[in-house]
Amino acid sequence: MKTADHKIYLASKSPRRRELLRQIGIDFELLLLRSDGPRGADVTEEVLPGESALDYVARVANEKAAFAWDLVRRRHLTPRPVLAADTTVTIDGVILGKPADRAEAVAMLQQLSGRTHQVLTSIAVHYKDFAEQHTQVSQVRFGVLSPASIAAYCATPEPYDKAGGYGIQGSAALFVEHIEGSHSGIMGLPLYETAQLLREAGLPLP
Repeated sequence: MKTADHKIYLASKSPRRRELLRQIGIDFELLLLRSDGPRGADVTEEVLPGESALDYVARVANEKAAFAWDLVRRRHLTPRPVLAADTTVTIDGVILGKPADRAEAVAMLQQLSGRTHQVLTSIAVHYKDFAEQHTQVSQVRFGVLSPASIAAYCATPEPYDKAGGYGIQGSAALFVEHIEGSHSGIMGLPLYETAQLLREAGLPLP
């Protein structure tokens, strides 16, 4: 399968995912899905009853990619692979989403302090009859966080648009004692696995 050109569609609002794609030289065009508004979100990100973190991120990434590919067809856009992704943080089997306010961000960081948690990023690529998905799981251990360091971090804008209330690419890197897995996956896009799926979809990558 060959692509129409060397571009992809990125169905994500995340600036970190854009930076990561640029890092490995992948050219992309944004294809943004609606996350709110009168008609609601194009793809719901609510956790279903009894849904595990692994099932949750895989489902959301796949639904985003499928919806975005359907947009390509309905709008008669240039056919290109569509890449979508979803990231979540889990500890003790509990999914930690994006904190709604300062109190929730503080509580999340207190829960992560001095412990190991999991960061799951699922990626999905849809293109014509190609539809594949992969989930990358990393282990992240935080050092013990003082109340002052938590308060200082939560006084910044950083925690509030990120699963688990932190981003490893920002000042929260100071909290991370050890990681096992993919640094780019923890940021929101595991580059090795992403490149593999895009090659399989027909994108000419080295």
